[in-house]
Amino acid sequence: MSSPDRLLSLRIGRTLRIDLARRRDYRAHKDRAEDEKNVRQAAGIILAVLGTVALNGCGPQGKADNLEIVDRAAADAAYQAQYRLPVPRSQAADILVAKQMNADRCRPWAGGDGSKAASPLPAELRRESLSDGDLVEVHVEGDQAVLGEQAIFSGDYIISREGTIKLPFIGAFRADGRTPESLAAEIASALERGEFYNEAPRVSVLLSDLGPVRVTVAGAVFEPSPMDLGKPEGTLTDERRINARGASTDARNLTVALRRAGGVRPDADLSAVELRRGGRSYRFDLRPVIEGRAFQDVMLVSGDEVIVPSRLCFQDELMVPSPISPPGISLFLSNLIQPTQGNAPAAVGREARSVPYGTRMMQGIVGTNCVGGVRATNASRSAALFSRNPLTDVSIVVERDVEDMRVRQDRDDYDPFLLPGDAIACYDSGVTNVADAARILGIVGGAALLAGAN
Repeated sequence: MSSPDRLLSLRIGRTLRIDLARRRDYRAHKDRAEDEKNVRQAAGIILAVLGTVALNGCGPQGKADNLEIVDRAAADAAYQAQYRLPVPRSQAADILVAKQMNADRCRPWAGGDGSKAASPLPAELRRESLSDGDLVEVHVEGDQAVLGEQAIFSGDYIISREGTIKLPFIGAFRADGRTPESLAAEIASALERGEFYNEAPRVSVLLSDLGPVRVTVAGAVFEPSPMDLGKPEGTLTDERRINARGASTDARNLTVALRRAGGVRPDADLSAVELRRGGRSYRFDLRPVIEGRAFQDVMLVSGDEVIVPSRLCFQDELMVPSPISPPGISLFLSNLIQPTQGNAPAAVGREARSVPYGTRMMQGIVGTNCVGGVRATNASRSAALFSRNPLTDVSIVVERDVEDMRVRQDRDDYDPFLLPGDAIACYDSGVTNVADAARILGIVGGAALLAGAN
């Protein structure tokens, strides 16, 4: 190759190398610009979302919208005055007024104010009354002499579902609702009329065992329904008691029936609890039961109807354990706050779900592990109570700031009593919400940056 040709070839090669280098530099610059653009876009999205979460987490929460309002003068006011929204602590004037606000809405006691001494039970309710399913032992004097060696009338009889016992040759006798003495007198007269005896023999009727009774409970109780009382539970081990004559039980008492019906509601009028039996009506003042004073209970028989009237108001004084109160409260709880991530790690177990009657919302919140922890992140938690007005069956949601309830002195005015079936949910603080969102978005943003870099 001549010198001119070699020189031309060198120039062309140099030009190609310069052009190739420029192309590589251009592509690298373009890729860097594209990466920087992707980074700016991802950062902008993350900052925007974090800002929104921060504002929502630290700002005021939306107020629950309820059909019922809390106003002592309103006809559609909520069940408890404790449901009302707390006023700012700086504006609080009168304190501990919720109990009186509830009482101001009450109807007068139907049975009087209780200033008079309680009247004794009517004689027919104090006496032993028979009921269907009861086992009675009938003894007729000289029974063996009537038809030979074997007794024909004496023996054990179970009162039938129709409320009768049937004796041989002399037919059926109405037994339910009667005393053993009156039944014995009727049997003696029947034996004389049937000419089994020249004159009425001596007859005894002994109640040997009490059977279950079917009664109904309605009105201001949590679970109005018909029920069977006095069903035998377990086996008696005392042979003397098994072989002894006679029978007694508390399982058929009026107070037991009220407790079996879920217990009396806080709006119950205990001054005039009604018992309907055999076409007659009786009224009892059960306020001594709540107050721990002496009370003469009533044994129920099959067919009895118990009606508990209402005062149409919430009575704080009825929110105590008693023989006629609910045996306890079953709650529905949810605690998904940090760092537990679930109800099981939050120790929301049987002890938290079942609490004594008279427990308040803040106690339930503590039971869900919604209170305490690191102040910087956990102090601003909130909780919501989901309840239902037993008078109207209308639901209500009550929200509380946990830290505000902890520090205010009038907390009792805004701390509702828990009712059977209530639900409590715990929510994280705004700081925890932002931190959790930052953690999640940081992972997402990092993945986006890696994808852009590749």
